Amino acid sequence: MDASLDVGKRLRLLRKKNGLSQRELAKRAGVTNSTISMIEKNSVSPSVSSLKKVLSGLPLSLVDFFSMDLEDESKRKVVYRGEELLDVGSNGVVMKVVGKTGGKQVMSFMSETYPPQSDTGLDMLSHEGEEAGLVISGQLELTVGETVYQLAAGDGYYFDSSRPHRFRNPFDEPCHLVSCNSPATF
Repeated sequence: MDASLDVGKRLRLLRKKNGLSQRELAKRAGVTNSTISMIEKNSVSPSVSSLKKVLSGLPLSLVDFFSMDLEDESKRKVVYRGEELLDVGSNGVVMKVVGKTGGKQVMSFMSETYPPQSDTGLDMLSHEGEEAGLVISGQLELTVGETVYQLAAGDGYYFDSSRPHRFRNPFDEPCHLVSCNSPATF
């Protein structure tokens, strides 16, 4: 959901996301239950100080309150068709991201295809987090730090992404794998 949500709806979604009843939030914030109810119904427009007091029960700042992505889980897209997957690959490598990109995803899940003689580039990659993958078909050369590994169909990997790494297919057949990065890199 976008940042233009009204205050009441935004407060209700955040309260529910935190598993709190109106009564529990009111108790934590030191306000009446009816105050929470009236704000959520947009019966009143709270002052900045009143809203800050209510948000102290979450606890949450005004900036966070208005900037958080509060996508309603019941309306969030669940299925992504093949033609909807965003290709973020380069150098002939196809990396199709499952799910939305940008925002606050916890992980990136991808279907990757490395044509023969392709790679992620000469420079080693390095970023925060962890990544894992499973080779579905073909073979892949994975370099992590100074060590080079050869993976075949059925082999998997899991490593700390802050370690310099590179993916390469020096073989004569395409390599297909599924992978996951956490936190999301796309």
